[in-house]
Amino acid sequence: MSIVLNLAVQVLTVRYLAKNEYGALAYGLGVASIGSSAVLLGLGKTVPRFIPIYQERGDHARVFGTMALAAGTVWGLGLSLIALLFGLRGVLAESVLSDPLTLSLLLVLIALAPVNAFDHLLQNLVAIFATPAAIFWRRHVVGPGLKLAIVLAVMAVSGSVQLLAWGFLLGGILGVGLYLVILLRAWRREGLLQHLRLRRLTLPARELFGFSLPLISAELPVLLRGSAALLLLEFFHSTGAVAEYRSVYPVAGLNLVAFQAFGFLFVPMAARMYARADREGVNELYWRTSAWIMVLTFPVFAVTTSLATPVAVLLFGAAYASAGPVLAVLAVGDFFNAALGFNADTLRVYGKVRLAVVSNLVAGVAFVALAALLIPRYAALGAAVSASASAVIHNLCNHAGLWLGGTGIRLPDGRFVRVALAAFPLMTGLLVVQRAFRAPLPVGLLLAALASLALLRLTRRLIRPEESFPELLRVPLLRRLLT
Repeated sequence: MSIVLNLAVQVLTVRYLAKNEYGALAYGLGVASIGSSAVLLGLGKTVPRFIPIYQERGDHARVFGTMALAAGTVWGLGLSLIALLFGLRGVLAESVLSDPLTLSLLLVLIALAPVNAFDHLLQNLVAIFATPAAIFWRRHVVGPGLKLAIVLAVMAVSGSVQLLAWGFLLGGILGVGLYLVILLRAWRREGLLQHLRLRRLTLPARELFGFSLPLISAELPVLLRGSAALLLLEFFHSTGAVAEYRSVYPVAGLNLVAFQAFGFLFVPMAARMYARADREGVNELYWRTSAWIMVLTFPVFAVTTSLATPVAVLLFGAAYASAGPVLAVLAVGDFFNAALGFNADTLRVYGKVRLAVVSNLVAGVAFVALAALLIPRYAALGAAVSASASAVIHNLCNHAGLWLGGTGIRLPDGRFVRVALAAFPLMTGLLVVQRAFRAPLPVGLLLAALASLALLRLTRRLIRPEESFPELLRVPLLRRLLT
C-alpha cells in the first residue's frame, strides 16, 4: 500500500510540474534529507536499543531522559541548521545556486530536516510503546496518504511549486503531531505518564552518543547516492539534470522492496542463531534468503532495465525519455545490492561494527571520486554510474568484512551461484530481444513475466519453498509451478 501511494505521489508530482520546477523541488528535498540524517546523529538506531533496556530495569528516569536528550538534540541541531542556511542565503545565491527558484524552495524545505528527523525518532518510539496497528496506519497509510492528498489539492487549485513545498512541510508537521498523539495515548494506557518527573530526568549522554555516533556512517552511502548526487548535478549542470536523476531514483528503488521486506525476518533470526553459536544456521539463512530475494526481485529488475526508457516515458512523459538509461543503470546497482543479501546487517549481528564503518567510508569515498569524475561530463547518467558502482563496491567490501571477520559465511555459496547462473541468460535474452526488435511495452512486460516464471521454475529446488514458505504451496497455480 505504501509503495503504491508513494509511487503515485512521485508520478503525479513529476507530471504536474515543469522539469526545472521538479528539479528545484527535488534539490530542496535532497538537502533536507541530508540535513535530517545529520541532525539525527544516528539516534534513530540508538534509541530503540536503550529505551527497552531501561524500561525493563524500571529506570523511568533514563527512559524519559533518553527521549528528552534525543528530542533536544534533533531540534537544537535542526534549528541551528535552518538559521545557518538563512544566514548563508546570500552566499548561496552568488556562488552555489544560479536558479532563484531553487534557493526559494530550499529555504522552505530545509525546515523538513528537523521535522523529518523528529518524525523518524517518534516512529521508533511508537514501535516501542504502541501497537503494530498504530505503526501500520501512521507509517504506511497516513504518511504517504497525506503526501498524496497534498499533491492532489495543489493540482486541484492549479497551485505553484512553492505551494507544493509548503504543503509537504505542513504534511510533515501533521505527521509528527499524529505520532505525538499516538505516543501520549500509549503512555497513558500503560501508566507511564505518572513516572514523568522533569526534575528527576537522567540524561545518559555518554551511553547514547557513544553508541550512536559510529552509526552515522551507515547512512553515508545511501545519502550520497540519493541526495548528494542532486547537489552535484545542480552545481555542475542544472535543475533539469536533477529532475532526470531524481524522477527515476525511486522507481529503481523498487528493486529493494523484497530486500527490505526480508530484513524484518532476517535480522531477528540471525541474531538468535548467533546467540546460540549456530554459524551453519546463519550461513544457511543468509544464502537462502539471498536466493529468494534474487528470484523475487528479478521481475522488477527485468522491467527497470530492459524496458527502462518506455517505463520512464509511461510514468513521467516524453520529456523524461532521456532518463531511461539513468533508470537502467540505477536498477543494476539496486539489484546487485539486494541480491547479495544482508551483508551489512550480518556484520552488525556479529558485532563487527568497525568493519561495517570502514566499508561505509570506502563506499562513500568511491562515490565522491567517481561523481567528481563523471557528473561534470555525463550529468545524470554519470551520477547513476557513480551511485551503482559505489553500491557494488559497498557490497564487495561488506563481503570482505564477512570473510575477514570470521563470521563463517561461505563466500560464495554454490546454491546462490546456480540461481545467478539461471538468471543471467534470461536477463541477457530480454535485453537482446528488446534492443533488436524494440518490442512495444505490453509485449516487453509479457516477456519479462515469462522470464520471471521460468526463473522461478528453474530454481525451485534451490530455494526450497516447502521449507521457507510452505503457505505458497496452498495456492494451486504456485503449487504446480514450485513442485
